[in-house]
Amino acid sequence: MRLQRSGWIWRSMFFQVHGVDASGSVVLRKQLRRGQVVAFFAALPRCLIGLEACATAHHWARELQAVGHEVRLMPAQYVKAYVRRNKTDAADAVAICEAVGRPSMRFVAIKTAEQQAALLLHRGRERLVRQRTSLVNALRTHLAEFAVIAPQGLRNVARLVAIVHDESDARLPDLARQVLQVLATRLEQLTVAVAAVEQQLMAWHRSNPVSQRLANIPPNVAITPSPRNLIEPA
Repeated sequence: MRLQRSGWIWRSMFFQVHGVDASGSVVLRKQLRRGQVVAFFAALPRCLIGLEACATAHHWARELQAVGHEVRLMPAQYVKAYVRRNKTDAADAVAICEAVGRPSMRFVAIKTAEQQAALLLHRGRERLVRQRTSLVNALRTHLAEFAVIAPQGLRNVARLVAIVHDESDARLPDLARQVLQVLATRLEQLTVAVAAVEQQLMAWHRSNPVSQRLANIPPNVAITPSPRNLIEPA
C-alpha cells in the first residue's frame, strides 16, 4: 500500500480514515479508536493528511506532524462541496481526502499549543465578562423592584453591592437580601477573576512582539489586538 494522501474525521472516540494512492485509487478505509490514531499513522510512510479545521484539529495536526506527516487544515465550509452523498463519517472522510488534494483549496495555519493557550485567555476573559455583565443586570433589576438604583456604569455597581451587604439598610427585606447577597458575592468573585485574567493577558502581551506591534496601530489597546495573530481567517 503506497498511501499518498488521506482525510479523516472524528466523532468523540472514533476516527474514520480514508486514503488514496497517487492514481486516486482507494487504498485505505478504516475506523480507529482515539488511542490507536498516533500509533497507526506512525507506522505509515509520510503522506499528506487533511483535517477539517476545528478546536481539536490543531492538536491532532501537531501529533501527526510529530510522526513525520504533512498535515493541512481546511475550513469545514470548503470541504462541504466535496461531500457526494448523505452526510456520514465515511462520506466526510472521502470529501476531506478529495478536498486536501485540490490545488485551489485554502488552508488554515496550524496553531502551536502556546497560541491556543493565549487564545484561551481571551476566550476565558470574554466568558467571565459576559457572566459579570449578566449578574450586574440581574442585580440592578432586582434592586430596582425595591427602588434601589445607581447610575449606569460598572464603577457604580459597588454602591449597590454595599447596600446589599449593609444589614442595617431597611429598604431590602431579609429574604430578598439573602438572595441578593449570593449574587453580589458571585459578582465580586467574577470581578477578581477578570482582573487576574487581564493581568495574565498583559504579561503575555508584553512578551509577544507581534501583539506589541499590533497594539501600536490606533486605536488599539493591548487586550484587543492580540487575537489577530492567534486566529487565522477562514
